[in-house]
Amino acid sequence: MRSFSARLKLVSFGKRVSLRPASGALLSLLLVLVTVMQFGCATTAPPSSAIDAIPYSEIRLREGDSIKIAFPGAPSLDTTVQVRRDGKITMTLGGEVTALGKTPAELEKELLKTYESQLAVKQVVVTVNSSAYPVFITGAVLKPGKLMADRPLSVLEAILESGGFDYARANLKEVTVLRQFEGQTVSYKLNLKEAPKGAKVQAFYLKPSDIVYVPEKFNWF
Repeated sequence: MRSFSARLKLVSFGKRVSLRPASGALLSLLLVLVTVMQFGCATTAPPSSAIDAIPYSEIRLREGDSIKIAFPGAPSLDTTVQVRRDGKITMTLGGEVTALGKTPAELEKELLKTYESQLAVKQVVVTVNSSAYPVFITGAVLKPGKLMADRPLSVLEAILESGGFDYARANLKEVTVLRQFEGQTVSYKLNLKEAPKGAKVQAFYLKPSDIVYVPEKFNWF
């Protein structure tokens, strides 16, 4: 039994790319390369924080997101709220706080700063219950396109929601995730070869606007 290896690989140009003369493979690869050129090329390796080990921990809050706000020292104040169209949330302690664009950790600090004088235990915990964000699936899958994720979504789950692998064409050992990080595009290669056989694999969670590319096998004639 083998889990996938999440090997970080910088997107770069100037390297030889071998393509077999098949229009499907060519168009898919060109789509990915054009996307990379639009976002910019990564030149430095991102820290481990670029990978979300905990779903939603680095997602910036958006309109419509549902979040739970817990006060460990005063459970009666715990509440679940939704980010309104104006980007704000209404607090049980009174008043409103802007949540739009903040990560859960940043919102925790903001809430603690605002309501610290009213709290016996100086701690606030923000948890995202649901957040809708787009991801894109392309390459050797049955239904490539845009997905709106309304829950923590792993690469494998996203592929399955896109109809699954096109097993006649898909290279499961080289599944690639393209991600924006600090103004650059980085890529992560995943080996999902054993996943369809029921093997246990570590979940690699997607972030907003991630692109999942399933390359084709290259058959030489």
